[in-house]
Amino acid sequence: MSMILPHVARGPEGRPPIVFLHGFAGDHETWIGQMIGLETRRRVIAFDLPGHGAALDWPRIGHAGISAEAVIASLGALGIDRFHLVGHSMGGATATIVALKLAESRRLASLTLVAPGGFGPEINHRLLRRFAAATDEHEIHSLLEQFFGFEKPVPLAAARRIAEIRRDPRVPTTLATIAEAILDGERQKSFDLARLADLPHGVRLIWGDQDRVLPLAQTRGVPGVVAVHVFPGVGHMPHLEVARDVTRLVAESAAAD
Repeated sequence: MSMILPHVARGPEGRPPIVFLHGFAGDHETWIGQMIGLETRRRVIAFDLPGHGAALDWPRIGHAGISAEAVIASLGALGIDRFHLVGHSMGGATATIVALKLAESRRLASLTLVAPGGFGPEINHRLLRRFAAATDEHEIHSLLEQFFGFEKPVPLAAARRIAEIRRDPRVPTTLATIAEAILDGERQKSFDLARLADLPHGVRLIWGDQDRVLPLAQTRGVPGVVAVHVFPGVGHMPHLEVARDVTRLVAESAAAD
């Protein structure tokens, strides 16, 4: 039997579910706001990607391509033939790879990307590397603030929770390994964005204009058929900073199927 990534599933069976993929150093809980907002209308599934959360000891960890293989295999093992896909940051790069791999099968009903990786070579490599290695709650808090918009306060409790998880020395070691797999020196590998125009379903892109991890300018290269939503005063975490708006956009993407 195929291995299935650890995940949380809620909501009614029937229509194609919405599948959520978190970003680097996150886990399925990052999507709790969207899951609560959508679970009465639709089946929602949030995975822990390889090397993250309950998938810390997954047999293969690394870049988004490895995560994409694990997601596709897990969906197959769960018997999910058609689904909507939502991904943030590294999870957005993972979701893009899944969409490109499954384009001919038409299993994917829609693709919603939140500040996705792989849309250009620019990336805040210093922040990613420092965040991967950090174990002190005050250092984590200082670094976390850079993931959000300038005026968005980050509660110390969030940093405390991360610090507690990282008492397990395997966590920062694993994250450092994944960070180096994502990065190519001081840059990141990027997609041929023109391929998004050939996908047989809608593609929606959500970004904050104060993103200090992946610059908003990376939206300029997307084909005109991709819907682009830019939120002012928002950083790299739109699904947390403007959670209701992101939930609404995800619901709109999923409404047609």
